[in-house]
Amino acid sequence: MQKNSDAHKYLPSFILKMEHENLHPVVIDTFAHYYKQVVSGVTGLISDKDIQPVTSDHIEDADHIQKYAEAGRHASPNVVMIKLNGGLGTSMGLTRAKSLLKVKNEKSFLEIILKQAEKRHVKLALMNSFSTHEDTLDALSKIKPSDSPLLFLQNKFPKILQENLAPADWPKNPDLEWNPPGHGDIYSALYTSGTLKALLDQGIVYAFISNSDNLGATLDELLLGYFVENGFPFMMEVAPRTPSDVKGGHIARHKEGHHILRESAQCPENELSAFRDIKRYGFFNTNNIWINLKVLHKLIQKSGVVKLPMIRNPKTLDPRNENSPKVFQIETAMGAAISLFEGAALIKVPASRFLPVKKCNDLLSIRSNRFIFSKEIHLTLNPKIRSKTIQIDLDPKYYGKIDLFDERFSRGVPSLTDCESLTIKGDVRFESNVAIRGKIVITNKGKTQAVIKEGAVVEKDLIFD
Repeated sequence: MQKNSDAHKYLPSFILKMEHENLHPVVIDTFAHYYKQVVSGVTGLISDKDIQPVTSDHIEDADHIQKYAEAGRHASPNVVMIKLNGGLGTSMGLTRAKSLLKVKNEKSFLEIILKQAEKRHVKLALMNSFSTHEDTLDALSKIKPSDSPLLFLQNKFPKILQENLAPADWPKNPDLEWNPPGHGDIYSALYTSGTLKALLDQGIVYAFISNSDNLGATLDELLLGYFVENGFPFMMEVAPRTPSDVKGGHIARHKEGHHILRESAQCPENELSAFRDIKRYGFFNTNNIWINLKVLHKLIQKSGVVKLPMIRNPKTLDPRNENSPKVFQIETAMGAAISLFEGAALIKVPASRFLPVKKCNDLLSIRSNRFIFSKEIHLTLNPKIRSKTIQIDLDPKYYGKIDLFDERFSRGVPSLTDCESLTIKGDVRFESNVAIRGKIVITNKGKTQAVIKEGAVVEKDLIFD
């Protein structure tokens, strides 16, 4: 996009629109900061020539921090567990807050997270979006937790028309004129909601932040102790990239010396092959973040806004209508704050701390007996599994949406402790107590639904005609 100096005339319209929605001045100033970048032709792209790979030599390994257990226990009263709870799970066909999905043992993400906080005796806070807030309030009123979590709302940004950089206008559904500004908004949202001050007033100094759909991300005392004892202002948990992680953001070192997070939307198209090279860029951001809230508060007071690297995301105004006007959504990534904190650290964590449920493929693995809960309500791999990794590929036509998925596993999901990979092509329904062993492909070529009978043990490929 070419520089468009005339577009500055639209900034007052954006500000008026945001003021009409009663958005905090800090949020308005933040949007204005990014809008001026867009008008000036800034794309938010990060080129290979400006960064260098990060190697294992520069990252501490969580397997080597056992000596910090005592420090972690001592700091526990001063920590809050914050969950990003703004997702709807539309890619799985959900129409309400994703955290309300029953994920394991007939319990939802939200119910399990509440129990984790209760067991750890730590404060819990949820950052909801304008799409998930009412759902979450309703669910909490029914669950009635012994210690209610703090709730605060993610902000919203107005969408920008690509054609002339004016505010998007969509009278038939005005809600579509707005977009969530990405989980990088958490820093502004903590401040503008008053939650940051409330936590500090309660003596809460440290925050562990993670996604609500990642049950592997529990508050770990060793990691807390390591973070506190070393006086880090910010710490990101990273894990080695695998072929399935090529689309996620990777960690690098900027030529100016600080760490940087590069998301796929920030990579120039002609450099995508390098971006996906897991040998070159070997670590990805798990989105498990530790932050010193006092340092964050000072940063916001000093600069007024948390100026994260911008992600200029091209979309259609109505995501379900590709013929609707083209817009830019201004977003930021929470992990990108690593470049703002002097002395920020990286720590390599095991894959068990990164178990997000993004698709129904992931849900099948989590619901199966591959995973069990420890006494601390920590989701962990079953010690009886044959392989620590599993490849699951379910036919999206029959399993891609949650209602279709649940219908085909209504009698329970199969045992996967002895399974290394499972591919299902076509329409297949499972009865109870089925076991899958080895590397299995099940194919239904017929026009009617195939059924795996109760108690079946599948040890070789199956084809139904």
